[in-house]
Amino acid sequence: MFDQVAAGYDRTNTVLSVGNATLWRVATTRAVAPRPGERILDLAAGTGTSSASLARSGAHVVAADFSPGMIEVGRKQQADVPNIEFVVADGMALPFGDDEFDAVTISFGLRNIVEPQTALAELFRVTKPGGRIVICEFSKPIAPIRSAYYWYLKHIMPPLAKVVSSNVPAYDYLFESIESWPDQKTLAGWLRAAGFTDVKYRDLSAGIVALHKGTKPLAARPAERPAAEEK
Repeated sequence: MFDQVAAGYDRTNTVLSVGNATLWRVATTRAVAPRPGERILDLAAGTGTSSASLARSGAHVVAADFSPGMIEVGRKQQADVPNIEFVVADGMALPFGDDEFDAVTISFGLRNIVEPQTALAELFRVTKPGGRIVICEFSKPIAPIRSAYYWYLKHIMPPLAKVVSSNVPAYDYLFESIESWPDQKTLAGWLRAAGFTDVKYRDLSAGIVALHKGTKPLAARPAERPAAEEK
């Protein structure tokens, strides 16, 4: 599905988010606070738009995604950014060593992973002690706008997707995945269960999106692999 939407992915995101995708990316980059010389993993990087934002700091960014189609488009679109490395990778079995990255981040991809808690355990494993995690993901908006937001997702977004997307059913999935995704406190709990400390979150766009942050302790215990029934 993601292979099929890769070519127009960034344009579609901009239209369907009414321009907010750019603002969310800026907020995520600031939260990661990349520094020159750091090694940063951008999981579910798609076409590397978020990776390019991180790479402007001078950090070396590994843009990893499960979709070969996304990676192929990303390599072409970000060909002029020398400090981005594109890798096809499964978020539940990352092909990286322990304690490898100064920071790890994932934007709008965690809910697309079959076992998100397993992915968090993997992200914990590859983060250096003292390193940080930043997650930007759709969440539960505040009550005053929640009904209007879900009405937009159900009635306005599908016609828009028909105009700007090459794969309309993919955006039916988008609505379903957003609607069924847990709230901010639940995701914060998953981060703590994975082993991260100093876990905090803040709402963006009235909770339509939430930005979660955490730190891997200097004396980190191994992350616990969640049982299937806990998903």
